[in-house]
Amino acid sequence: MKLLPVISLLALTSATSALDNGLMRTPPMGWMSWERFRCNIDCENDPKNCISENLFRDMADRLAEDGWKEMGYDHVMIDDCWSSMLRDKDGRLQPDPQRFPGGIAKLARYLHDRGLKLGIYGDLGTHTCGGYPGTTLDKIDTDAQTFASWGVDFLKLDGCYSNEEEQQKGYPLMSKALNATGRPIGYSCSWPAYRGGLPPSVNYTLLGEICNLWRNYDDIQDSWDSVQDITDWFFDNQEILQPEAAPGRWNDPDMLIIGNFGLSVDQSRSQMALWAIMAAPLIMSNNLRTLSSEARAILQNGAAIAINQDPMGVQGRRLLQERSQIEVYWRPLSQSASALVFLSRRQDMPYRYHTSLAKLNYTAGSYEAYDVFTGKTLSGLSAATEFTVSINPSGVVMWYVYPKMHYKHQQDDGRYPYIRQKYRMSSSLRFHNPRVVPPSLL
Repeated sequence: MKLLPVISLLALTSATSALDNGLMRTPPMGWMSWERFRCNIDCENDPKNCISENLFRDMADRLAEDGWKEMGYDHVMIDDCWSSMLRDKDGRLQPDPQRFPGGIAKLARYLHDRGLKLGIYGDLGTHTCGGYPGTTLDKIDTDAQTFASWGVDFLKLDGCYSNEEEQQKGYPLMSKALNATGRPIGYSCSWPAYRGGLPPSVNYTLLGEICNLWRNYDDIQDSWDSVQDITDWFFDNQEILQPEAAPGRWNDPDMLIIGNFGLSVDQSRSQMALWAIMAAPLIMSNNLRTLSSEARAILQNGAAIAINQDPMGVQGRRLLQERSQIEVYWRPLSQSASALVFLSRRQDMPYRYHTSLAKLNYTAGSYEAYDVFTGKTLSGLSAATEFTVSINPSGVVMWYVYPKMHYKHQQDDGRYPYIRQKYRMSSSLRFHNPRVVPPSLL
């Protein structure tokens, strides 16, 4: 790794503990414009789908009125192409006046009145990826103050049209500048995606100190091939990436494309399950106004969301890749629970996969397993019990696994009522809540 100039080292030293916003203790959830609506600015011919304040108000209404906010989807995030092509007379970014006539501050108030948060897009460089004004090093403080004055709650900072040295200086400096505004603003850094995503080019220790989340890899596209490519990269590199995730600092495999055009229902369940296992941000990019009932059911699946939002914040791992093209993923959860995902990479027919919890490194004991997508509970499961799951091509079976307890606290009904009610889980899912810590899972 090339040596940094002295001035850059000083900048990093002063900013290494810059992120102090207390935000995103679980992965953020919400909606973002990019994958579905890209840089569509043709409001004359396509007024309902162009990047404009009307689009973001529409999506805010859907989050607030259609049950999304209650499930945790509380961010509306503007991506590229929102700004004017010129800064204002004082050198500040400004929204396009035709597409955002009310301004960003008014849009933020609209969201805040509905219990939602506003995210915005910037780029550490001379231009954004779409060719709009970027944030050069001399504009970092100005842009941070501008975003805060508008009431912005989240910033995604991209990295087009910048070089390695500018990124080494700029990403830490923006973290410090956001904190200096006094407004809690979540911070997403695209830095690692521009440096190949892996050490030694990427310093994840530093990223965890300055960013709430970071894009590690390529942009997602609306296809199963893209989901598989991203999944493979993250789990092929899990020994490096998995330890870096924790409350307040998350790896980001990019947006959920469920409800668009490229995924089947089974593939949509697969993306939801894998993103939950990865403790990934659940940021949808779709058209909430026309979403199918199948896509809505997957995205609002309470058990999958609860697994994703587990407060322990440990990213999951791939356990097995079988010759049969079945893969097994596992994530440890709080209260000695865990999540298992059985993924089929096959393209022919449903596959009956035989295994046991013991073969998946579970300790001896009695367990119950809740099937996240069918709502059925499998009881009386010992670690040694052989079982079979039938997995559709490019589909998943996802289980919430928890030790069966035979005791309760005198003030406890043997369930997790808060989680079940918050995430609308099936009443058949009994979450045991002992005050004595049960044997832990490997």
